[in-house]
Amino acid sequence: MPTTAAAAPATFADATYRKIGWRIVPYIALLYVIAFLDRVNVSYAKLQMSSDLGFSESVYGLGAGLFFIGYFFLEIPSNFALARFGARIWIARILVIWGFISAAFMYVETPTQFYALRFLLGVGEAGFFPGVILYLTYWFPAQRRAQMTALFMSAIAVSGVIGGPMSGWIMQSMAGLHGLKGWQWLFLVEALPAVVFGVVTYFYLDDTPAKAKWLSQDEIDLVTRDLAAEVEAKGTAGGHAKFGDSVRDSRIWTLVAIYFCQIVGFYGVSFFLPQIIKDIGVTDLVTNGFITAIPWGVAAVVMVVNARHSDRMLERRWHIAIPALVSGLGLTITAALGTGHTVLSIAVLTVTCAASLCISPVFWSLTTSIVSGAAAAGSIALINSFGALGGFVGPYLVGVLKDWTGHPTHALYGLVAFYIGAATLVLVVFNRRTAS
Repeated sequence: MPTTAAAAPATFADATYRKIGWRIVPYIALLYVIAFLDRVNVSYAKLQMSSDLGFSESVYGLGAGLFFIGYFFLEIPSNFALARFGARIWIARILVIWGFISAAFMYVETPTQFYALRFLLGVGEAGFFPGVILYLTYWFPAQRRAQMTALFMSAIAVSGVIGGPMSGWIMQSMAGLHGLKGWQWLFLVEALPAVVFGVVTYFYLDDTPAKAKWLSQDEIDLVTRDLAAEVEAKGTAGGHAKFGDSVRDSRIWTLVAIYFCQIVGFYGVSFFLPQIIKDIGVTDLVTNGFITAIPWGVAAVVMVVNARHSDRMLERRWHIAIPALVSGLGLTITAALGTGHTVLSIAVLTVTCAASLCISPVFWSLTTSIVSGAAAAGSIALINSFGALGGFVGPYLVGVLKDWTGHPTHALYGLVAFYIGAATLVLVVFNRRTAS
């Protein structure tokens, strides 16, 4: 069949971005699997660690959340450093540092030590996620970015699928080996990949398309033209290329509030998910791990479908708002069901987790459609750092409410309002023109 003049460039562009996607996205997704597992494996360790060390729900919730306080302080400087020194060096450094800190959790004995290491883990990992979001803007124009971001962020779901069964197996089968508890082995074994892949990253990643020897000059020119045209379009549409301008834009602070609300809900659930499943009747560690994997497995598919549809329709608002409202409804139903409906509760939790994970990829595409250049480095980090404080509020809120109410699932009611807030803000503040 003859190829039209218009179809040829489109075919070449599709092939080029597909080539870039296969080279970059699976690898950075693998790194995020490692990052997220080291961030939340404390939720699995809790099943043994809290009773061994005498930690209350409030102690655990505070410690889980302190990660995000450390994360908060270094997000913005870390992203500016990545922009200056390059992703290859900076992401490699982040991986190695957080790997060593994560392994140190095996020596925790007191709440103070637990708090300190969670804070330091946040410091160590700060800059990885916003750094990768910024990195994707160097390779993909906006109309292709939500899908790429979703594929990258599907690592959260993959880490849940892998992490649950693996963590349960480690804690059960390695308990007592060389005098260490199962949760101590968990921290040690799951920290090693971060150090190893930190070294690999230095040799594998390329900072920009211009430095990628695996791209032809025509492919480099195509990406360069597309990204330059996007920067110019943002300027004419009221976007920002300077960080100072974006900080004064009320839309950026609205994005902070939306992300904060989503993160409160997401981490409020994810840090307690193994415990919630235990509370509704699944007490065996390995079985708990496999059941915990179910919500993440479904989420891995649904979040990519939602992002792909958002890219195809060039619509962001409802692709954020509907999953947020479904998440809030799911938490309401889970809390109302209580502890007597194991299968139904797991089904509702699955829908809730899948919907919650649908929000972020589209949210970050909305964000990067507003800023570019120096503004992108600072604004992405600004939104992620302030928004990620929700990761402190969510787990601590659930822990306090569990201690206060004495009921395993009623604490989830405290998270519902945050999902409703995220949906309301994105629909009210952003119109179709500014959210596409």
